Amino acid sequence: MNSFWTNILRYPRFFISSLAGLILVILTPFKNLFKTSKLRIFLILILFLFLITLFFVLKNMVGL
Repeated sequence: MNSFWTNILRYPRFFISSLAGLILVILTPFKNLFKTSKLRIFLILILFLFLITLFFVLKNMVGL
């Protein structure tokens, strides 16, 4: 029974490390886009538009 609880306590650590690896894999292509100045401006513009859209969607969902 002791090994059962030991295995259960390992799951949060596995989840956090898997999530960190997933985030690194997803962000790697965007890191490569920052190497070219033309693509850097495009990426910053896309990020800015995404944040503005997210702001307005959340604002309308809350009803403010």
